[in-house]
Amino acid sequence: MYGPSLEETEFYKFIGLIFYFGLVKLSAIADYWKKNSIFSQSFPPKVMSRDRYRTICWNIHMSDPDKDIENDRNKGTPQYDKLFALRPLLDTLTAACKTHYHPRQNIAIDERMVATKAPTGMTQYMKAKPTKWGFKLFVLADSSNGYTVDFAVYTGKSQFASGKGLAYDSVMSLVNHSFLGSGYHLYVDNFYTSPKLFRDLYAENIGACGTYRENRKDCPRTQSNALSKKDPRGTIRWIRDGPLLFVKWMDSREVAICSTIHLAFTGETVKRRFKDTDGTWVTQNVPCPNPVIEYNRHMGGVDLSDQLIQYYSVHHTTMRWYRTLFYHFLDIAATNAYILYKELCKEKGQTAVTHRGFLEELTAQLCGVTVTVSPAKAPEQHLPVAISEQAETSKRASYGRRGCVLCRNSAQKKQATPWKCQVCDVALCLIADRNCFQEWHQLQ
Repeated sequence: MYGPSLEETEFYKFIGLIFYFGLVKLSAIADYWKKNSIFSQSFPPKVMSRDRYRTICWNIHMSDPDKDIENDRNKGTPQYDKLFALRPLLDTLTAACKTHYHPRQNIAIDERMVATKAPTGMTQYMKAKPTKWGFKLFVLADSSNGYTVDFAVYTGKSQFASGKGLAYDSVMSLVNHSFLGSGYHLYVDNFYTSPKLFRDLYAENIGACGTYRENRKDCPRTQSNALSKKDPRGTIRWIRDGPLLFVKWMDSREVAICSTIHLAFTGETVKRRFKDTDGTWVTQNVPCPNPVIEYNRHMGGVDLSDQLIQYYSVHHTTMRWYRTLFYHFLDIAATNAYILYKELCKEKGQTAVTHRGFLEELTAQLCGVTVTVSPAKAPEQHLPVAISEQAETSKRASYGRRGCVLCRNSAQKKQATPWKCQVCDVALCLIADRNCFQEWHQLQ
């Protein structure tokens, strides 16, 4: 971080507060330091003051400001890096994602949107996504648990210059053969699927499966595997072109899928509801191609990752675009850490805590505290006790008397009493017709 003097432990506390805000949602950051309200939060003010938190937040910067100036001079040239402000953290995080976990056989690539409407030139609009405006990330995830293996932030078409298209380049940049090795099964949607991509992956011993668009170059357009709207549900057509298998299947609508992994049909069925001739709904088993079943089973790796991130996301509105991605990088790191924790617990046969429990423990450790706090001591009770020890039995009624404070202040009288409050250490009358002890504490 470049900015005000900052100790390492203080920066950990700053990150811990960010995760705390993801667990305890309030409408504004300033609300966590609100005073004299039933909605006041006691923990953030104990970690650091509001002004110190804001100072760190406003000054946080992930690249060297001097080198930022050099990068700005390259605007309009291929040497200009739009993500330079994030580059050190981005490279560190992607390296850590790949270093600490090797994915299982089935992996998936899909887009992820990080919400923002900042006019950065990188902001994208995707109608089909729940988050329609934001930064677009191409994400490689493990289909079995949603672990984010690698990702790339889309900065514009100039980012890819191979001439084979954005979809091709984004997949090949994430499926790093030197890191992954071979033997993987990759699942993608129709934005990425193309015969060229699948053939090149197959040449590297990486199988691929995905839905495809019929107007994509080199996809078959023959009548031999065509379906009509009148074909009954469960109708299957397929064509094989070398390692490529093109399958069409009629469900509620036509499904077209390409694979270099699967056989066209191995006898699997799916349950579908039909309206019988008498108008009642019945459930029947419908033949289903093997690529469709496997695609539905393994394509959701990125969606699973998105779901885990959104449960306790630290994302909130900020004035700087790079802070939006900074918060998202924290989400990726925390979610991946939780997935790794669950995998380790599974290997050891231990029971893992919940996702929230994991983040609570992470927050506590970053802030240098424990999740559980010692119970507050019960307040001492206001009880009457003797002013002095009654050493002599003959003087119990008068020994060690002091003037009653309430009688002196309110009635302007001098009344001696042997009783005082053990908490307040104030002499007070306590007799049948004058209970100054009770009246005094009602006034406090």
